[in-house]
Parts: sequence; C-alpha cells; structure tokens
Amino acid sequence: MTKKVAILVADIYQDLEVWYPLLRLKEIGIEVIVVGPEKGKIYKGKYGYPIKSEVNAKEVKTETLDGIIIPGGYAPDILRRYPEIVDLVKKMYQEGKVVAAICHGGWLLCSAKILNGKTVTGFFAIKDDLENAGAKFIDAEVVVDGNLITSRQPEDLPMFVLEIIRALKV
Repeated sequence: MTKKVAILVADIYQDLEVWYPLLRLKEIGIEVIVVGPEKGKIYKGKYGYPIKSEVNAKEVKTETLDGIIIPGGYAPDILRRYPEIVDLVKKMYQEGKVVAAICHGGWLLCSAKILNGKTVTGFFAIKDDLENAGAKFIDAEVVVDGNLITSRQPEDLPMFVLEIIRALKV
C-alpha cells in the first residue's frame, strides 16, 4: 500500500523545506499532497518559488494519511492562525501518525499543544517558544521523540527526510 503524506504551505514558506521533502518522497513512491489554508491557491516561498495547494485542511481526512510535514519560513506563523490546520496537526499526532517539523515549523507544534514533555529541536530563534510549550530543546540536526520528528534548518534536510522515511517504514 502506498504511503501518503501531507505537506503544509502558506505564503513565505521556506522554499527548500517544502520542495526537498516533497520531491524526495515522491521519488521513492510516497504520495504527497499539498495542503494550504485555501484549496487551489498559489503560495509563494521566501525566495518567490510558487506552489499550489491541492486541498485545504478541512478536506483532509487523517485516516488517509501516514504523516504530515510542517516546513519553516514564516508560513507556520500564518498557518497557526487557522484552527482547522492546528486541529489537523494535533489529530495526526494523537493518532500516532508521523508529525515532522523543521525550522520555524515548531511554532505550529506549540499551537497544537503537543510538545509538553517532548524533546525537540528547531531554529534557534524559536527555542524559547518551544520550551515555553513544555518541550526540552536540544541543538541537534534532527530529533525523533515518538512519532514527532524535528529539525533545525535547510542544511539539515537530508537527515530530516531520512528520519521521515524511516518513520514511515518505506
């Protein structure tokens, strides 16, 4: 059975943190759907690269997904303003699905209130936010704590995606 992963997007996403996992996962046969606040909208990355959302969060059925990826940039600060997106992340986590966040993606984990007692990493500038949400922050390329995978920055993408692939048991 083909694995299926959602990747969240909004304006000002970190271009590499969307496109590297999206293409790498597709390359090995994983179905990837692009989820944004609005279906069919074209969102622009920090460096101007566009991506079109295929569905909005209200249309996503968690039972059809094996994982969700939250890229960084400033998009997570936009995404956390949509209760349906926060609820999607929380539900995926509660169902034991793979929840992977890189860079500023941790902001959305804070809003989903799933970090209490977890060990995580992320972009250094959001360390206080992660700790205030109850997480133990460590400065590492990638951290896996149960079904939660976190990473720091674009340079860490190879290990981040490798851990996602391992967690999906592909």
